[in-house]
Amino acid sequence: MRWTLRRLGAAALTLVLGLGLGVTAAAPAAAESNGGVRVMPLGDSITDGFNVPGGYRINLWQRMAAGGHTVDFVGSGFNGPSQLGDHDHEGHSGWRIDQLDANIQTWLAATSPRTILLHIGTNDMNQNYDVANAPARLSALIDKIRANAPLVELFVAQITPETNPTLEARVTAFNAAIPGIVAQKGPMTHLVDMHSAITTADLADGVHPNATGYDKMGARWFSALQSVPGSLTPAVPPVGVTASWLNPRSNRCLDVSGASTTAGAQVHLWDCHGGTNQRWTRTTAGELRVYGDRCLDVNGNGTANGTKIQIWTCNGSAAQRFTFNADGTIVGAGSGKCVDVASSGTANGTLVQLYQCNGTGAQRWTGR
Repeated sequence: MRWTLRRLGAAALTLVLGLGLGVTAAAPAAAESNGGVRVMPLGDSITDGFNVPGGYRINLWQRMAAGGHTVDFVGSGFNGPSQLGDHDHEGHSGWRIDQLDANIQTWLAATSPRTILLHIGTNDMNQNYDVANAPARLSALIDKIRANAPLVELFVAQITPETNPTLEARVTAFNAAIPGIVAQKGPMTHLVDMHSAITTADLADGVHPNATGYDKMGARWFSALQSVPGSLTPAVPPVGVTASWLNPRSNRCLDVSGASTTAGAQVHLWDCHGGTNQRWTRTTAGELRVYGDRCLDVNGNGTANGTKIQIWTCNGSAAQRFTFNADGTIVGAGSGKCVDVASSGTANGTLVQLYQCNGTGAQRWTGR
């Protein structure tokens, strides 16, 4: 049966006005970055925060800050109150699974998140859009995220409840399929039961949470993040894994200048593109290898601040051995100093050097 707005009542009317029908989210006013661990809130108007601008992101941000976590929300959206310390997000009012799927590669390339919080499917249910295949479409979206961001910690939510019994029946069936999907996606994909986090008493309009409901969502997300400690620290690619190394402060990658293979070629920052001169492999010896036989190298095994970081034929020396720390720092074995972006620069071509470890964003690196 085709349901009209009259049959679905006030909740559906609010849905059309609040979630919209595929309306593109407004362009961001700005992008904020503190160089912290990049977390992408991803979804529809519940992520955007319809009814309460900022939505669950307010409570989640406050919990992370109180817990001492330096986090950078990322995304092309931007909204929320002053008590939300970072307003960036990827919540799009009215969007369905297929619409996120069509854009996710672009968003991942633009923001390089460490962690993604995915809450999507409400509009598929409420628009009665290919409901039977919604679980399969969610599975395909997860696969695309995993293929394009293999080191990301991905949290997939069972979506929040609805007041209308017809819509809630669809939600219940959709949610029932999600645990099995998530279980197939590997150890870095995690299930979050968001449906039980709130009740219909926590809904403002039968669909969107009120302030109390959003606070409960924030608490549930934070609990999920705490259960996976690595989700709030930079990604350190395992030994043997080839990956790009991103400086989150600049959103640019560790790059061999001019794709040179010559011993002594300078290493600097450059837009991430996944080319061979940005593909580094950790070894059991503490090396970072590029091109197979060239290693990240401290010029002359120097120890002075500003010593050039370059590539050199791999030789097993202390100049080519590094410790890769959970806080994102890369520390030279021969000096005890950090791989650093000169003058905290963010532009293409900014030199990478050795410098006294100081805890700044210029010395944070994460795999992507």
